[in-house]
Amino acid sequence: MTTTYLERLLDPWRELDRMNRLLNTDSCGGSEYPAVNVWINGDNAVITSEIPGIDRETIDISVSGNTVSLSGSRPAEETGEEESYHRRELWHGMFSKTVRLPFSIDADKVKATYRNGVLRISLPQLEADKPKKININ
Repeated sequence: MTTTYLERLLDPWRELDRMNRLLNTDSCGGSEYPAVNVWINGDNAVITSEIPGIDRETIDISVSGNTVSLSGSRPAEETGEEESYHRRELWHGMFSKTVRLPFSIDADKVKATYRNGVLRISLPQLEADKPKKININ
């Protein structure tokens, strides 16, 4: 169903929710968790993500062309028989995030570290994609 301008005007909360979903969607799938920072330094990209409480063995990183995919899971906390949550805000479950870079990645040289809940992935540019200097004879 297509929303008309008048419908959006009459229901600003619906429109705000629609815009928020658009802003929280990247070009490759759009997942809110985990949040990532991506920066490029010359011919190397770095991705960092805060994912505390995740066992490093459950994190999966894959690289294909210019795309990096990150996935894993955080189990829910177990409660006793006579316990129930009063408030539950900590995230749990499966997650995945896909990031496209402006160059192809040299998958053999990718390095990842995970310390204090912060994942850091270093992604060097594929040598074949780097600009080549052409000598003039």
